[in-house]
Amino acid sequence: MREREDEWTGLMRSAMAGDGAAYHRLLKAITPVLRAASRRGLARAGQPPDQAEDIVQDILLAVHLKRHTWDVNAPFAPWLFAIARNKLIDALRRRGKRVFVNIDDFAETLSEEPKGETASATEVAAQLNALPARQREVLQSIAVESASIKDTAKKFAMSEGAVRVALHRGLASLTAKLREQ
Repeated sequence: MREREDEWTGLMRSAMAGDGAAYHRLLKAITPVLRAASRRGLARAGQPPDQAEDIVQDILLAVHLKRHTWDVNAPFAPWLFAIARNKLIDALRRRGKRVFVNIDDFAETLSEEPKGETASATEVAAQLNALPARQREVLQSIAVESASIKDTAKKFAMSEGAVRVALHRGLASLTAKLREQ
């Protein structure tokens, strides 16, 4: 492992000095490692691993475009893996948080009656109405109307970040109020 990282660092140093063959060897050496890491990252996130090649291409492009930011006195692997991690996160964000679960695995659980006390729809509606207007509107839009954060932001002339904050605060307030009862 250490030898591989030292080899990559040496190849990148040579590439930065203008050695095109070293750069080609470096890219050939890191590609299978990036492909395997991308597949593992996708699998951990519940995404199909067949999308790894797109992520690998994004990583290689970023390495090429940002290679001037690499410190030649530093090891290459941590810099590379930071880029790879960020590109994987970007890809997962673009896809949205989607987890694919076979519904048959939960058939028995879904047919059971809820355990313990649950809040009635009337109680939830009353607590929802007690929230500040903006939080209530955002919760209504996203949770009830199934609008996206982007669409909700446009609808209320808010930034997406402000919508997320209002959603989080509204859910936290609603949860706290319902737990008090």
